[in-house]
Amino acid sequence: NAEILCKLFSWKIRWSGPSMNDGYTVHVGTDSQYIALYTSNKLAKSERSANVLHNLNHIAVTVDDLKQAEQAVVRIGLTPFNYGDYDPGQRFYFYMQDELEVEVVSYV
Repeated sequence: NAEILCKLFSWKIRWSGPSMNDGYTVHVGTDSQYIALYTSNKLAKSERSANVLHNLNHIAVTVDDLKQAEQAVVRIGLTPFNYGDYDPGQRFYFYMQDELEVEVVSYV
C-alpha cells in the first residue's frame, strides 16, 4: 500500500521498520505530513470490514487535479467509485487491496 500511495500522490516513504506485536510499520507522506501503515500476521481478517478497518472509516487525500488522480488510480489497476460534487469539493473513492477506503478530493 505504501508504494501505491507514493505513486498516486508523489509521496515518499519517510520511515519503515519493525513495530509492536511482531508487526511492520511504514510512514508514508510528505516532509510535513504522513500516515502510518501497519501490518501484522496477528491481524485477524474478521477484524476488518469494507467500511471500517480498526475504527478507521477512510483516509482522505487532497489533490489539485482530480482527473489526473483518477487516471493514476485506474492506471495501477484500482477502481474509482462514488463520485461526488458537493461542498466543499469534488471527490471520488477507491479501495486499496486490504480494503482501506481512500477518498480523493479537490477543493479547486
